[in-house]
This record gives sequence, structure tokens and C-alpha cells, in this order.
Amino acid sequence: MSFVAHPQTLHFDAPLPLQSGASLRDYDLSYETYGQLNAARDNAVLICHALNASHHVAGVYEGQERSEGWWDNMIGPGKPVDTERFFVIGINNPGSCFGSTGPMHRNPDTGEIYGADFPVVTVEDWVDAQARLLHALGIEQLAAVMGGSLGGMQALSWTLQYPERVRHAVVVASAPNLSAENIAFNEVARRAIVTDPDFHGGHFYRHGVVPKRGLRIARMIGHITYLSDDVMNAKFGRELREAVAQNAGGYKFSTQDVEFQIESYLRYQGDKFSDYFDANTYLLITRALDYFDPARAHGDNLTRAFEATRAKFLLVSFSTDWRFPPARSREMVKALLENRRDVSYAEIDAPHGHDAFLLDDARYLNVVRSYFERIAGSAS
Repeated sequence: MSFVAHPQTLHFDAPLPLQSGASLRDYDLSYETYGQLNAARDNAVLICHALNASHHVAGVYEGQERSEGWWDNMIGPGKPVDTERFFVIGINNPGSCFGSTGPMHRNPDTGEIYGADFPVVTVEDWVDAQARLLHALGIEQLAAVMGGSLGGMQALSWTLQYPERVRHAVVVASAPNLSAENIAFNEVARRAIVTDPDFHGGHFYRHGVVPKRGLRIARMIGHITYLSDDVMNAKFGRELREAVAQNAGGYKFSTQDVEFQIESYLRYQGDKFSDYFDANTYLLITRALDYFDPARAHGDNLTRAFEATRAKFLLVSFSTDWRFPPARSREMVKALLENRRDVSYAEIDAPHGHDAFLLDDARYLNVVRSYFERIAGSAS
């Protein structure tokens, strides 16, 4: 049974310096908290969100159906990240479209909607913003920072930017940087958006339109990469839609109609995504993914990059995740071990692809549960 979540917003007047040289001023950060901060203030856990997620990590919104947080199976009373023992915080990153200041908000310098003029943000910028919010909440050190996919990159960046403020880092289905193939997928998705006639150079708000066609295609491309070939074949195979299958000849031999179940599924996912996600946010977040590369400043030497870390680590990967394959997690494990860091690593043989980090695999959930029990044992 999920608990009721209560979104909150904190306003910041002081400018947030960004890696690009620009800054963000008069901005809001949306967040949610679950559980209670203990007297020693040493049981706080920060959850970092991935591309299309938000600060709504767990629980439900009162009076709203199907409003479970995106990691509700992981976080809550009695769950692997137990909110009866930990004070869990979810923060929506600046540049997002779920409450924190982003392209849909007004630029305080011009009074106009930011649109394409919203400054470029990086993983490091998000971590700096999260650190400011935690300071405002009176939390100077985290028991753990945790994230999957892009959230895992943020968790990793926390251990590099604020090594003394993190005791444990849980990095799930992630990587120390994107491969060329991953950057290529992101670029194709971005081109689908920016070439949509309704994009208007990112200032579509002024025209009262949304580049839905581009967003649909971007989501369809992304969704293909989140699933494994095994899952696609098991769920859809070469099944035809019922209306098509009932025809005596089977195929309609049309270039326009939706005939296969997988086509119908991808179009449904694209339609749903285009109704709630902001196009400029998609461009910003995928660029932040592309830019993240902590080894770059150290001659592309990941071991040297990880010298700054002080935290203990749990890394988890999934065998069929071809977007962030286990080999990328092993790179991080190797670099951490070469720095004599305390590292636990689990490689889960699961058929679900990249999406496995969001699903109910008992082995995966038990690994996380065991690790957080260890953390709880060392907290006050």
C-alpha cells in the first residue's frame, strides 16, 4: 500500500553558476520527502531521477488514480529503501518540465518564456542545485545518493563534486559516459524534434503549438533502446493487430496502416509522451547525458577521475541492458577498486533490458535491500 506524497517547492534568489558560464537566477526546485530525518541528521537518502522522471519518486497523490511515484516499488515503508528508517528526498532538476524552473517558465531578465533560451545544464549543474536544496533542508551529509541510468550518473557525480557529503553511492544501470552509439540515438531523437514544423526554433510556446510529431518519434526511438530483443519478441513477436489478423490475407500491404502489435505499442508510447513532456526539456536533458564524462578532465583516465571519491559504492547492472551494458559498470568497478574503494557489484541476469532497473526483479530488489540494511546499521 502506497502512502500519500506531498510535492513541495523551494525558491532560490542567489544565482546558480552553470558549467556553461551562464547562471540561473530566481529559480524554483520542486521536491518531495518521505520518512523522517533523525536527530543526528544522518539518515538522508537522495534519489536522482532519469530522463523523463521527476521528484515524484514514491507514494501516490491524493485523489489521483495511477499516480504512483516512478520508483514506488523500491522506496517506501518496508521496501528496499525503507522510509521507516531513511529520510528520502526526490528533487526535480532545473531544466525539467515537472515543476522546477525550466524552458516553460519566464526568464526573470526578459519577462518572456525561456523556450530555447533556457541555459544549457549539465549533470554537474544538477548536483550543485541538489546540494543547495539539501543545505536549505539542513542536510550536510547524505547516508546515500542513489539513481538509475541518468540518475546513476548524478549519483556518481555527487561522489566527485561533494566527496565529503556522501557516505554511500548506489549507481544502477548506468555508465561513466555515453558511448558513440548512445550519443547517436540521442541525436536522431533531437533531430526528430527540431525538424518538426511546430518546433519554431524552440519558441513554439509563442505560437500556441507543441512539436508533438517530433516528440512522438523521439520517444519511440528511446523506448526501443530501453527494451531488450528478448522482451520485444516475448511481448509482441511478429503478432498482428487483431483487426489485421482477422483479414483472410493477414497483411494489408500498406505503408501507412499500423499492422503489427509492436507498431501499435510504440505509437501509444509516443502519443502518451507527447502529451506531457516538453520538447526543449528533452533537448536539454539528452545533451546533459551526452556531455557527462568525468574522466575527460583527467586525460580520459577513469581511475584518476575517481581518486576524489570517498564514498562506499554499490553498482548494479543487467545482462540484457544494451544501452548501459554490464561492461560499463565493470569499468567503474575496476577504476574504484584501483583506488582501493569499498565496492559491491551485482550483475543481474534479467531479460528486461535497460528498463529492468524500474521493475520488480526479486534478486535486484534484495541486493538493494541488503545494502541499505547495511547502511542503516551504521546510522544513528
